[in-house]
Formats: sequence, C-alpha cells, structure tokens
Amino acid sequence: MEKITNFFKTFLLYELVRGMALTGRYFFARKITVQYPEEKTPQGFRFRGLHAQRRYANGEERCIGCKLCEAVCPALAIKIEIAEREDGTRRTTQYDIDLYKCIFCGFCEESCPVDAIVETRIFEYHGEKPGDLYYTKQMLLAMGDKYEEQIAKDRVADAKYR
Repeated sequence: MEKITNFFKTFLLYELVRGMALTGRYFFARKITVQYPEEKTPQGFRFRGLHAQRRYANGEERCIGCKLCEAVCPALAIKIEIAEREDGTRRTTQYDIDLYKCIFCGFCEESCPVDAIVETRIFEYHGEKPGDLYYTKQMLLAMGDKYEEQIAKDRVADAKYR
C-alpha cells in the first residue's frame, strides 16, 4: 500500500503542490520587510549601541575613576587612568574604549555607580581606518553632550521597569 501511495505522490507532484500552497499562503500576507535607510524599526530604551559619557547638570563629568567598568569588561576594551585633584577627589585623565574589542554586553553600564558611562541607541557608525573606532574621553563626553536628552529619557523609562 505504501508503494502505491508513494507512486501517486510522485506522479501528481504532491511536494510541489504543497510548496506552492505554502508560497500562495504567504504571498498575500502583510509584508514585514523594512526598507532600511528610509524606514527604521522601533528600538527599545534598553538598546545597547555606541558608548557615551555623561556629565552632571553643572557640567562636571560624572566619572569618579573607580575603574569598575574596566574591571568588569570581558573583552578588555576599556582603558582608564586616574589622577587625584586638589580637592581630594579622583577623576579620569584617560578613558578610552576600543570598539573593535567591545562586545556591547552592557557590563560597563551596569557596574557604574554614578551612571557615567552609558550605551546609547546609536548604531549607525563606522570606521574606515583602524583608529576611527577608538573612542577617547573627549569623544565620549561629546557623544554624551549631544545625546543627553535621549539618554535621560531612556534612564527614566528604565527606572520604571526595575
């Protein structure tokens, strides 16, 4: 009986008909393809993109030089050097992130006690030369200044869900 069934399935092109039925079912369904440069998909407020350093409202950088982000980074992408100021507080003299090494895990952001280093929603960046994706302290602070409004909104949204 099985041989007869296989013969008719082969003779009537059963697999081809099933495949065409599946194609026909999805042919008239709503399209989900996004035309990327013109259309953008929505991002969550916890999206981890390009790094930025934040400042306090008075303009002073938040980073206190605790080096927790450097210690917790599994890819060893962060390099920090600190110096003590006249008032006895520590601040970073060098804060570099090598984005070639970074795996965007978010551990640096989670470990920071003062919310100084954050990962923004920016994912459209590139480097043409080896040094283009090596972000220094000044570059990170500039990113934080530029996108502070969006970063602050994301922090408020994140606090609601914790």
